[in-house]
Amino acid sequence: MRNSASLLLVVCLILTSCSDKIKEEKNDSHPEKTYPIAVITTNFGSMFFWLFDETPNHKAKFIELADKHHYDQFTMNRVVKNFVIQGGCPDSVQYFEGSPYLLEPEFNDSIKHVYGALGMGRDDNPEKKSNACQFYVVSYEAGLPSLDSKYMIFGKIVKGADVLETIEHVQVDKNDKPLEDISLHVFIENMTEKQMKDSLNFEL
Repeated sequence: MRNSASLLLVVCLILTSCSDKIKEEKNDSHPEKTYPIAVITTNFGSMFFWLFDETPNHKAKFIELADKHHYDQFTMNRVVKNFVIQGGCPDSVQYFEGSPYLLEPEFNDSIKHVYGALGMGRDDNPEKKSNACQFYVVSYEAGLPSLDSKYMIFGKIVKGADVLETIEHVQVDKNDKPLEDISLHVFIENMTEKQMKDSLNFEL
């Protein structure tokens, strides 16, 4: 009887171990879905942005340039109180004329220039093509509806509004350029729904 009980215990342990291993393999083969969160880090702190699926080309290009550390060579170069803060390449012909980063507009009636909206700059080209070299964040609490369907919005702030407000109030010169450089480090952090909820207090 004792031998039979011992044998039964061993068999149960083996079956339990196999079952756990199968569950682990199953979980490994179907990892939890993650979502790309854009992180714009400055010497004043970090801002986190949800990127819209409704603007796939702008989303993809921003991720591509962030992964290549393209934006890190620039600064937050324009700050207009009650309007926007702007980073990436400056408003200069050399960055806009013949730019390799131009994108056709993907306007969507449901996406507006609300507070914290993340957009791409452009020059006065008639096709309203965005230049992914440059981005801006709406810092006016009432939003900027006059810019809807004129400039592309492709994301929204989900954490770091205090950083946005701090940058909005820095001292600038007559050309709206901050008197002291505001450094940039832009990257993408892939997060699960749980991580977004726990770290950013953001839910889909």
